[in-house]
Amino acid sequence: MLRHRVIPVVLLDGYSVVKTVQFDIRRNLGNPITVARIYNSRNVDELILLDIDASKENRHIDFITIEDMASECFMPLTVGGGLRTCDDIGKALQKGADKVVLNTSALIDSNIIKRASSTFGSQCIVVSVDVNKNGSCYSIFSHSGCKINIEFLEWCKKAESLGAGELFINSVYLDGKMSGCDNLLIEMVSSVVNIPVIFCGGVSKPSDFVSAIKKGASAVAAASIFHFTDFTPDDCKAAMEVAGIPVR
Repeated sequence: MLRHRVIPVVLLDGYSVVKTVQFDIRRNLGNPITVARIYNSRNVDELILLDIDASKENRHIDFITIEDMASECFMPLTVGGGLRTCDDIGKALQKGADKVVLNTSALIDSNIIKRASSTFGSQCIVVSVDVNKNGSCYSIFSHSGCKINIEFLEWCKKAESLGAGELFINSVYLDGKMSGCDNLLIEMVSSVVNIPVIFCGGVSKPSDFVSAIKKGASAVAAASIFHFTDFTPDDCKAAMEVAGIPVR
């Protein structure tokens, strides 16, 4: 039976933890190792670590930070940020990551997904898709300014066909707003792919985890709810269990 995951997201601007609002306004939250230790004391299924400036600044996530985080984590660690080549991916995995996230590099050269999944196995390749919304229309957003020539849902299907093991769907317009998830977006993506979908954006309370899973997400990732409210990962899992959703 598939057990659904609660996944905190830790965003870096190089070496410090930040929390964004709609990928723009930033609040500094300190040291990533301290944050990792806090999540270690809580019942989380996985931790996602993303350097949000790496691609824009033409660098990769710091491998020493990955190594330090991995030494503190007793849960699977997924990392991303400026990973452009199989060598980059291999080094991230060597430093202790269990999975890697590809975003800009895949938009620039989609075959990196195929090469990476063939080399390391699709189970450790997560393709991240940042989604913006204009009225009722959804489109891919590129934080690095990469030119995008493919429709959002077509890109999700293509990423799966190239070997992605999971999709990480990040709703830019809900980022940091804590106004609830976009359940229509979750339904749309889940209906066109057969791989697990991790949804991120807008979570404000444990019941948002429930609704996202019921709409097709395999896992829900979040940051603000854990940084700025009293809700814990255990609270979210408890709400899921009450709703009859199997959790880890």
